[in-house]
Amino acid sequence: MALSLSRLALMGATLCLALPLHANEPVKPDTELIAQGKYVAQLGDCIACHTAKQGPQMAGGLELSTPMGTIYSSNITPDRETGMGAYTFEQFDRVMREGVTPAGMNLYPAMPYPSYAKMSEEDMRALFAYLMHEVKPVSQANLEADMGFPFNQRWGLALWNFMFLDKQPFQADPARDAVLNRGAYLVQGLGHCGSCHTPRGIAFQEKAMSDAGSGGEHYLGGETVEHWRALSLRNLWTVQDTVQLLKTGQNRFATVSGNMVDVIRHSTQHFTDADLTAIATYLKSLPPGKDDLPMPAVAKGPAELPKDLFTSRGGLGYMQFCSDCHRSDGAGVKGLFPALAGNAGVVASNPTSLLHITLTGWETAETAAHPRVYTMPGFARLGNNEVAEILTFVRTRWGNEGSPISTAQVKKMRDQLNPVSTDSSAFETPRLANLLAASNTDQVVRGMRLHLQTKELLPDNVGNSLNCTSCHLNAGTVADGSPFVGVSAFFPSYAPRAGKVVSLEERINGCFRRSMNGKPVPPQSADMQAMVAYFDWMKNNTKPEDKVPGRGVGKIDPAIKPDMANGEQVYAKQCAVCHGNDGEGLARADGTLVYPPLWGEQSFNIGAGMARTYTAAAFVKRNMPIGFHEKFPLGQGGLSDQEAVDVAAYFSQKPRPDFPDKVKDWPNGGKPVDARY
Repeated sequence: MALSLSRLALMGATLCLALPLHANEPVKPDTELIAQGKYVAQLGDCIACHTAKQGPQMAGGLELSTPMGTIYSSNITPDRETGMGAYTFEQFDRVMREGVTPAGMNLYPAMPYPSYAKMSEEDMRALFAYLMHEVKPVSQANLEADMGFPFNQRWGLALWNFMFLDKQPFQADPARDAVLNRGAYLVQGLGHCGSCHTPRGIAFQEKAMSDAGSGGEHYLGGETVEHWRALSLRNLWTVQDTVQLLKTGQNRFATVSGNMVDVIRHSTQHFTDADLTAIATYLKSLPPGKDDLPMPAVAKGPAELPKDLFTSRGGLGYMQFCSDCHRSDGAGVKGLFPALAGNAGVVASNPTSLLHITLTGWETAETAAHPRVYTMPGFARLGNNEVAEILTFVRTRWGNEGSPISTAQVKKMRDQLNPVSTDSSAFETPRLANLLAASNTDQVVRGMRLHLQTKELLPDNVGNSLNCTSCHLNAGTVADGSPFVGVSAFFPSYAPRAGKVVSLEERINGCFRRSMNGKPVPPQSADMQAMVAYFDWMKNNTKPEDKVPGRGVGKIDPAIKPDMANGEQVYAKQCAVCHGNDGEGLARADGTLVYPPLWGEQSFNIGAGMARTYTAAAFVKRNMPIGFHEKFPLGQGGLSDQEAVDVAAYFSQKPRPDFPDKVKDWPNGGKPVDARY
C-alpha cells in the first residue's frame, strides 16, 4: 500500500482552446528516432494521463479534479484538427517547456511542464517524432476546463510562470557519477516524480524542483493529492527493492496502489534496468525526509500473533475481513497480497492512502512479472467505528508503530470520497467483533476459532490440511459461502444422505468425517458445545420456517455438461496460483499452509459434498477465485456457469481419500447423479 501517485502529476497539456496551425507534412524520421521517442513517452508516462478510461489512446479526455475545479487532458494524437498534427517542433517544444500553446494560451501547472523543461533537446525531438508519426490520429475534440473564478482567468498563469518556472534544461552535477546524474535527470525531468511527491506551496507550486539549492530539503518529501498520500521518496529502500517495485509493482515491503498502479503499468515497468537502477540510486542518495517514516532496508521476520487477536474488536474485525488475504500474522501472501507488517504505507504518519484504499478498494499493477490483477474490494459497507477499529489494530500490531485511527478521520474521508458499497445483497453479515458482547463470550469465541483454526486446535480430529473456513468462508459469515447464519434454527432436520433426522452435532461431525477426512468430536465435549454455541449466536432471531438470504452456496444447472479440457485450462489460469499446480495447496517456506489443497491425501474425501461436481461448481461460481473483482468482502466469484462446472469437474474427479462408510449413504434412495460412488 505504498507510493500512491495522483494523476495530478501526470496530466498532459490542456489544449482545449488551441487553434491548429497548418504546416507542411514533415518527412517521416527514421525508425530508430521513433523508437527512442516511444521510450521517452514511456519515461514521461504520456498514456496514463492522455487516455480516458475506455477511450482511444492518447486522445485525452481524462478528468482531473482539483480544489480549483476540473481539468481534462488533451488530445495529443497527430490529428490535425483536434490533436497536435499541425504543430511544428518549436510549438511543441514551447508547450512542453513553458506550458504555452500555439494559440498563446497558458496551461494549468497540473501539466508538469516545469519538470519537462529539464528534458534534453534530443529527447524532446524523439518524443515529437514518435507522437507525430507512430501514434494513431484520433478525431476527438478537447474538453474545456471547468474552473471557478479567479482560476478561470488564464492570464494569471503567465505571472505564475514568471515567478516559478525555470526553463533551464537539466545540468549534470560534476560531483555525481553518470548513474546518479542519469537518475536525477529522469526523476526531476521526464519522470516528474516531484509533481506528486513534493509538497506544494500556496500558489500550487512545487516547493523545490530538485534536491539542490534553497528548499532542496523539500524535494520528494511527500504530499497528499486527490486523497492519496504520495510518500516521501527520499532515502528510499535499497536500490534493488526500489527497482523491483518500479518493475513489477511490488517488493518485499509494499505493493503500489492508487494511480501509481497506472504509472507502473504504462510507464516504469518498461524502463531499462539501467534506468531503473539510476532512478533508485538517485532516490537512495537523498537524505531522509521528516514527514514520513524511514523506509526499512531489512524485511522483518515472521511476527508473533497479537495477544489480543481474538479478544479485541479490532482483532476480530481484522480476522473476519482481512486475514484471508493478509494473514493473521500480517505477512500477506507473496506475489498476491501485500504484507501489512512493516508496510510503510500502512504506518505512514499521514494515513490518507490507507483510509482511501479501505473505503474504495485497491488493485495490483498489471505487469509482465505479475500479469494477473488482484483486487481488494472497498469496505464502505463497514461502519466508521468498525473501519477505525480495524485500521488502528493494523497500524499498531506486528511491530507496526503507527498512530491510532479515529472514527472522525474515517468519517471525514468517507465524506470526501463518497464511496459506494460493492455489495447490494440483503444478506446481513454478522460481525465477529460483536462476539465480545455475548453473555458467553469465551465459549462463542472458542467456537468461532474452532471453525477458523480447526486443524490447529483439533489435530486429533482433522485428518487432512483443511479448516471449516476452507468451505465456510470467513468463519461462516459470507453470503453464498455456506454461511452459518440461521443454520441452527433448522436442526434437528431430515438428512437424505443419512436417511434420518440428524442433530446439529451429528451434522458437524459429518463434516469432520468427510470434509476433514477425520474423526468425530464427542457431542458433549466442551469443543463441540462451543461450536454449537457459535452456531446459536449466528442464529439470531431466525425461525425454522424462515428463508435466510445467502444461505448455502446457491445452485447451478446440472444440465450443463462439463468440458474437462477447458476445466484444466481454467484451473491453471485461475486456481493454481492459490491451490498449486497439482492441487497441493499453497504453503510458505516453513510448510505453513496458506490456501488448502483441492485433491490428494490432504484434501477432502469422496464422501464430502465438495467432491460432487455440481455442488463444487455452485461454490466456485459464487466464491472463487478471491481477489477477482470488487465484490464484498473477498472480491470473490466471477467465473461463468460453464467455467465453474468445467473446473469443478476437473478438480472434484481428481484422486482423493476414500470414505469407508459410503455404502451407508442414501439408504432411502435419492442419490445425486454426480456422487462419486
